[in-house]
Amino acid sequence: MTRNAFTETLYDAYGQRFAIDEVYFEHRTDHQHLMIFHNAKFGRVMALDGVIQTTERDEFYYHEMMAHVPLFAHGNARRVLIIGGGDGGLLREVLKHRSVEHVTQVEIDASVVEMAKTWLPGHSKGAFDDPRFHLVIDDGAAFVASCQEQFDVIMIDSTDPIGPGEVLFTQQFYGHCDRCLAEGGVMVNQNGVPFMQLDEVRKTSQAFRSLFADWHFYGVAVPTYIGGLMTLGWASQTPALRQQSIEVLTRRFEDAAIETRYYTPAVHGGAFALPRFVEEAIGL
Repeated sequence: MTRNAFTETLYDAYGQRFAIDEVYFEHRTDHQHLMIFHNAKFGRVMALDGVIQTTERDEFYYHEMMAHVPLFAHGNARRVLIIGGGDGGLLREVLKHRSVEHVTQVEIDASVVEMAKTWLPGHSKGAFDDPRFHLVIDDGAAFVASCQEQFDVIMIDSTDPIGPGEVLFTQQFYGHCDRCLAEGGVMVNQNGVPFMQLDEVRKTSQAFRSLFADWHFYGVAVPTYIGGLMTLGWASQTPALRQQSIEVLTRRFEDAAIETRYYTPAVHGGAFALPRFVEEAIGL
């Protein structure tokens, strides 16, 4: 990386390059290297350990699909747990739901939250000040291992399975999350881009299969997550949640009166249709 360009280092033989107009923030914390810079096409861009995490231009693709798919499928989620997501974009979308009474967010690195408040305020749009929100600075795996609470929806908005995020992709971690799910609850998590990270999806499917009555993946194509369709994991002990009709989803969406830029009930339903190579990899 030069000071006028950022080259992502996620893959050895393939990557993307961003022109840097201005570096707003750069710091190495106890956990990772943090950077915020401006790009003429994508606005403010956040990178952790050389990997693009979010941009002002396209963050809504990912945050809306991670939040609204499980919340509208559930229909009456009151307690939500977010692991990761320190930029505040996912929290913003969750708090749009009037049924949500309490959100616990567990972020391993306090610097990410403080940085996002200062340099990415458009992501959270004041969500960090909502009285329903409770922030815990802790390792997400350690938190669920000892947690005695239960949640209607758990969202794991993690980095890729490298560095601090690696432990959030283990069968043991998923088992602790299952214990923390209330009856009729659902867990979702990010599982990378299968064209580039198919083994990640395969390993998650093996863990889910051993733990949950119903599991699957759904897709969203985020422009700056290079390689095509990104998969989000879905895991629940209640198969009916994934079978909600388009009519039910549409009624809930209209009743909620939530403004979205990507999510619609039709997109919700279609997102669970996976490419054949992904189905083969996960044994469907």
